[in-house]
Amino acid sequence: MFYDVIKNIGWDETTEKIMRKTDADVRRALAKRHLSVDDFMALVSPAADKYLEQMARLSRMYTRERFGKTINMFIPIYITNSCANSCVYCGFHVQNKMPRTILTEEEIVREYQAIKKLGPFDNLLVLTGENPAKAGVDYIARALDLAKPYFNNLQIEVMPLATDDYAKLRRHGLNGVICFQETYNEARYKVYHPRGPKSNYEWRLNGYDRMGQAGVHKIGMGALIGLEDWRTEVTMMAYHLRYLEKTYWRTQYSVNFPRMRRAENGGFQPNVEMTDRELAQVTFAMRIFDHDVDISYSTRETPEVRNNMATLGVTTMSAESHTDPGGYACYPNALEQFHVSDERTAREVERDLKAVGMEPVWKNWDASFDRVEMAV
Repeated sequence: MFYDVIKNIGWDETTEKIMRKTDADVRRALAKRHLSVDDFMALVSPAADKYLEQMARLSRMYTRERFGKTINMFIPIYITNSCANSCVYCGFHVQNKMPRTILTEEEIVREYQAIKKLGPFDNLLVLTGENPAKAGVDYIARALDLAKPYFNNLQIEVMPLATDDYAKLRRHGLNGVICFQETYNEARYKVYHPRGPKSNYEWRLNGYDRMGQAGVHKIGMGALIGLEDWRTEVTMMAYHLRYLEKTYWRTQYSVNFPRMRRAENGGFQPNVEMTDRELAQVTFAMRIFDHDVDISYSTRETPEVRNNMATLGVTTMSAESHTDPGGYACYPNALEQFHVSDERTAREVERDLKAVGMEPVWKNWDASFDRVEMAV
């Protein structure tokens, strides 16, 4: 399990190593086609800032080689905001006294139907709060069953599950799982997740191993940018990605760098802020480090950032997202988990991507592929 690996990688030592990187280290990394994690550290270090244009050119080249000019489109749906966790930065935390919504089967279907009217979406991401007692594996499995007539590619972003549970959901059509570790800094993890199932750092971290053991086709990773030093976070994620690719080599992987925004209501404020330039730097560094990994930007980012990065390394985007349960049809005014920055319609996102020379792909997976794989 990856926990046994990362516990031997010191957080502070890694931070110091990144900050000691020099121009020579950056140039050495940029001259390679296949990079180590140590090379990745150089590309996310302050020393790499002056090489951003060269990094952008390499990122664009490697992305075109592997993905062409395509951008895979997906849409998220929150089916419940019920949660047993006390994450200090999240609008769904259990202490927040607000109405909790768990969509019924009829409401879930209404949401699916509303999504299909927005555009030709075929890639669906089903999200929940983390409350296994009220919205557990059986509830998620039923939501996947109900989605099959409308979508071919089904992914989830829910609480970490046991290997057998992931295997069960695969039998209900699951193709991919996204899980954000939030922070790889174990010493600080409990500060942000003091109570609830999510407070178990080791269980969450080893969840990616359990996904791989269950044969999940695609695994999505991410660290929440704003809690701890972002350079160290993404370096730990690079270690994690390289470990997973070697251990579960049949699986595809995606990465995301979700940035926290400053709260306007006096709520939790990020400890660290990542600028647009730094977001570009880490995106280029990840693409140069791993030519095959899918890099995803959500509607947390502005239209300008997403349009620019679509040509330089990003390969997957969401569009017309609602982060409140029932937000597409049933309960449009429910509490959001976070506010989106890109409020364009799906058709507007499609238009703007085509304007910069990219081709939005609405369908890149068929459920029959997974059935054949499982049969074999």
